[in-house]
Amino acid sequence: MATVLSISGSPSATSRTARLLRTLDARLEAQGHVVLPLDVRTLPAEALLGADFAHPAIVEATALLARADGVIVATPIYKAAYSGLLKALLDLLPQYGLDGKTVLPLATGGSTAHVLALDYALRPVLNSMGADHIVQGWFTLDKDISVAHDGSVSVAPGSAEALGRVVDQFSAALDRTGAPVLAAVS
Repeated sequence: MATVLSISGSPSATSRTARLLRTLDARLEAQGHVVLPLDVRTLPAEALLGADFAHPAIVEATALLARADGVIVATPIYKAAYSGLLKALLDLLPQYGLDGKTVLPLATGGSTAHVLALDYALRPVLNSMGADHIVQGWFTLDKDISVAHDGSVSVAPGSAEALGRVVDQFSAALDRTGAPVLAAVS
């Protein structure tokens, strides 16, 4: 199975985006994938904002990206764009760091007015980084994500099914791209 780098671009430790993403990570692990979680908010601010490519935390994030067959990029949407925290990390990753990788963009937000941010703000950046295949992304409304006292996450029924489909499509795409190619016998 594939190795997936799961990037949360949320600046909040209690973010619905991050909690939803970690729930989706568990779904991928149950399908046999190895998931490497990366919460950008845990990286040193001085390294991110100072563009310190040599900082050990940035070097480690770059190494995680290099190991991954697939990448999930999840972000809250603010003012019709992905988070500035995510932007800071993407700026420090190699220009073609997504080359050869399958990518799943995910976003959360307070209004359906932000739905197009996936396609008009995030997808072009992922494409410019050389992603081989960007699967259909998904936008989930904040009001559709509930977090229980124990930290468990539930998603409103219509959204949950659609989100499950895109994650399963991502998983299937990883299986297809990660499958060994047999040479033709002449």
